Amino acid sequence: MAPRMSLQTKLVDILNSNNVYFQPPPEFKMSYPCIVYHFAKFESDSADNLPYVIDNKYEITVIDSNPDSGIPKKIAQLPGCSNDRTFKTSNLNHFVFTIIF
Repeated sequence: MAPRMSLQTKLVDILNSNNVYFQPPPEFKMSYPCIVYHFAKFESDSADNLPYVIDNKYEITVIDSNPDSGIPKKIAQLPGCSNDRTFKTSNLNHFVFTIIF
């Protein structure tokens, strides 16, 4: 299975819902709570000025009306994941993470 599809499966399992969206267009109508994620960049390790490991880095955003949602803590437990920021807009709480996957 491709790495992104493996990540998609993990996120669906964590959310226990199919409201997991990869790079949705701006006009796309989402159902909440949801997880939105997109490709952020390549993350590489180098030796002798040559990359020897190249991984994908994704930005994951949990969007939920509940500020005490347990979903962000489940995302934070994924290996290679870190919490970047949180914010509230349009009465929805956004929990933003990056993950190397």
